[in-house]
Amino acid sequence: MNLNTQKEDFSYAYVYAVTAAAGYSLQAATRRLDDSGIDATITVPGKLKSKRLPRFDVQIKSTSQNVLKEESIKYRLNVKNYEELSYDDPYVPQILIVVIVPSDTNEWLLQSEESLCLKCCGYWLSLRGQPPVVNQTTITVEIPRKNLFSTDALKTIMERIAAGEPL
Repeated sequence: MNLNTQKEDFSYAYVYAVTAAAGYSLQAATRRLDDSGIDATITVPGKLKSKRLPRFDVQIKSTSQNVLKEESIKYRLNVKNYEELSYDDPYVPQILIVVIVPSDTNEWLLQSEESLCLKCCGYWLSLRGQPPVVNQTTITVEIPRKNLFSTDALKTIMERIAAGEPL
């Protein structure tokens, strides 16, 4: 398997594990939606507060490059993806999730009878309302390290969406 495909599959597994642990549903997008910058949709099955089926779309990226800085992740994103994620008022909210993996694929997963450990972790960012990019093919986005994509973070994101708050 191509290493980039392997990273992509692992990053989906990470997002799927976090989503399942939160009690939510993750639905991978079709190729047509993927071409529009949507890799998956995360949905609350049933209601959250008074909202039925709150959801948001995600674009999932993965890297083994050294992107960790002291307080943020600096990730180079294609302008096409940036523009898709930066719409000011999308019908369905969208976020970027960047999953960082070790460079050695043998270190991605640790397993025993008691536990399964996926290494390293993912970070999320909303680019909603960000300014357009001119004359570039890529842009470096900065994701605060506090934006760890965890079950608690996912529940908070979903509560904000259910309350109608922007991300």
